Formats: sequence, C-alpha cells, structure tokens
Amino acid sequence: MSAERQPVWKHGIAAAVAAAAATTVLAAIASAAGVSFADSTGGSIPLLGFTQLTLIFSLVGVGIAAVMARKARRPRRTFVRTTVTLTVLSLVPDVAFDFDAASAVSLMTLHVVAAAIVVPVLAGRLAHTR
Repeated sequence: MSAERQPVWKHGIAAAVAAAAATTVLAAIASAAGVSFADSTGGSIPLLGFTQLTLIFSLVGVGIAAVMARKARRPRRTFVRTTVTLTVLSLVPDVAFDFDAASAVSLMTLHVVAAAIVVPVLAGRLAHTR
C-alpha cells in the first residue's frame, strides 16, 4: 500500500525563509557579542552571507525532499538520514577553515539551527513509504 505523497515546496520555502531569518539574527547577536566570523586571513563572513547561504542550502534541501518524495521507497527515513549526514558534513569547513574557536562554534551552531528548522518541516511532509 502506497501512502499519498504531500507537496513539500511551499512548506520548504517557508521553512527556508524562517531558517535564514533565524541564522541571520543569531549571527548578528553573536557578532554583537564579539564573535568575528573571520578566518586566519582576516576575511569575515558578512551578515547577509548567512541569509543567502541559509536560503540556498535550505532550498537545496527542498529539492532533495522533492526527489525523495518521488523516488525513494521510504521518503521520510531516507530524507532524514541524508540531511543528518549532510548537516554533519556541513560542520567540517567550520573546523577545517582557520576560524577562532568562538567563530567555529557559532558557525556550527548556526548550521544545526538551520537544519533543526528546515528538516522537520520537510520530513513531516514526506510519506513514510511509497
């Protein structure tokens, strides 16, 4: 028996916007508290960079969810496993690039915050089985 697939894109876009707003606000708070978001070259991540990158990668997640809804045997489970893996992998550059500890921890936290907003919304729209 196949469960009915539900559209994900509308909810995904709303979650992407919410995640982008949340990460931008949190990055602004961290910056005001003294987090530099600068690497060893002195290049710093601009505040709007958090908005843009969160939107882009959240929309990539929407695309992944849409593909999983059509192709995966167990869309929800496959999507959650995939996005958890991708979220963990997204933490690697925060450690690999030469950020100070406060910047690295803040960046990793922002990745988790964005995922915590977007992934449950999208997963909730996916069927358990096709």
